[in-house]
Amino acid sequence: MLIIVPVLYAISMLVLLAYGLNLLWLSRKYCEIDRAIEGPVPEPCERAPHRGPWPAVTVQLPIYNEKYVVERLIDACASLDYPRHSLEIQVLDDSTDETTDLAALRTAYWSHRGVNIVQIRRAERDGYKAGALQNGLRLATGDLIAIFDADFVPESDYLRRVVPAFDSENIGMVQARWGHLNDRDSLLTQIQAFALDAHFALEHRVRQAVGCFINFNGTAGVWRRECIEDAGGWTSDTLTEDLDLSYRAQLKGWQFRYLENVEVGAELPADMNAFRSQQFRWTKGAVQTAFKMLPRLWRSDFPRTVKLEGTVQLTAHLVFPFILLAALLHAPLVLMKSAGNGPGEWFFALMGLGLVGFGGFFLGQLFAQRALYPDWPSRLKVFPWFMAGTMGLSVNNTRAVWQALRGHRSPFVRTPKYSSSEARPWWKSRYAVTSVPRVVWLELLMMTYCLAGLVFTAIVGEWPAIPFQVLFAFGFGLVGFYSLRVTSGLDGWERRSSPRLRKLMT
Repeated sequence: MLIIVPVLYAISMLVLLAYGLNLLWLSRKYCEIDRAIEGPVPEPCERAPHRGPWPAVTVQLPIYNEKYVVERLIDACASLDYPRHSLEIQVLDDSTDETTDLAALRTAYWSHRGVNIVQIRRAERDGYKAGALQNGLRLATGDLIAIFDADFVPESDYLRRVVPAFDSENIGMVQARWGHLNDRDSLLTQIQAFALDAHFALEHRVRQAVGCFINFNGTAGVWRRECIEDAGGWTSDTLTEDLDLSYRAQLKGWQFRYLENVEVGAELPADMNAFRSQQFRWTKGAVQTAFKMLPRLWRSDFPRTVKLEGTVQLTAHLVFPFILLAALLHAPLVLMKSAGNGPGEWFFALMGLGLVGFGGFFLGQLFAQRALYPDWPSRLKVFPWFMAGTMGLSVNNTRAVWQALRGHRSPFVRTPKYSSSEARPWWKSRYAVTSVPRVVWLELLMMTYCLAGLVFTAIVGEWPAIPFQVLFAFGFGLVGFYSLRVTSGLDGWERRSSPRLRKLMT
């Protein structure tokens, strides 16, 4: 029985090492493509030239109970600088609250001013977001389909900068980079921005440069209508309809583009319960998509590099069960070693190779921050918090992986948006989750377990193991604390302390 602990721990470390090595590979490729290019530095807002008439574009806005942001979204899209006769806006409204009335008023306002905008309602919310998009596509008149979620605010020149990228008939989708409207509001939003920046500035950029698949991120992108239809349209058999359609389209031979210099600002989830729900959906949906698409990917004629990198992308969320397993086994393994019952020193020397994978995670974040922000050195102070938060979410996301592996179906739970202000903070929103999810108690139990392991690790004097044990305990405590803020009366703590927190982080 004693052999089980080191074997399972070694498996966990090998899996984490594999994904860390992939980030190390992406980082190396990033350095290769980031070499200096002769000529003047291009302006960030420089547009690609466009020749000929502008194609017809339908802008789809899928919304569901978004009373705080729906007017902002409609106003931004109605103000897009694009030929009026070539622009159609669909407000795909599945709402069940006053969002519908607010959307109707803004739709009528812009319609009276000459904007081709229509509000589309369905009798049933079949297929959730995917169903709304497919229903809107049936009625759309545009050759190109732009999609914005309710928390996004496109700049007026968005279409004029993106549409020229469709300069070849085989370009099926063009994705813009996500920006952040509230990334400095709290530690939680800083951590989220930190993670998303690496996805866009490193993963998307490098995968595109080396000819691997990239994906539509569900919003802030434009599709060629023919591409959607050729790939089979929007389907709701996974919780990540965007990732699913992306792979189906690219396996059909369509090319995707990522425009790193086109940014669309978005509101990050302001509370842990909303963020946890979003992560659960993304994790479960990605694993569902992996089950669906990996056999097709490996049967295709694409190069092995494309297949391997696609496999890593689709299965990346599988790291969470192994993070949780490592957290459970770390302290027992250390105690076994101190008692003389564990594997020899050679085992722990080999496990030290995991730091190579850790280096991949760090370099990926470093290059992303350096690419996007002049003050990137100070922003790297978020990295330890990001690592702790990733570990803390392992309970929640392991549940998502388990449900996907079992084939358990669950509804599409939208992430609430608040458009918070001093006058109306997010925790006073009607959409705020004020009850404590049951998973929080598991996270707090894991925090207690890791703290006990920390005490015993210190008692036996295994000092090299202390930092990781601290990170495990702190990570579970971090996500648990954020979830308890609303119900414990600490909901305003971070806003009151945010100036001190920002000073500490910078």
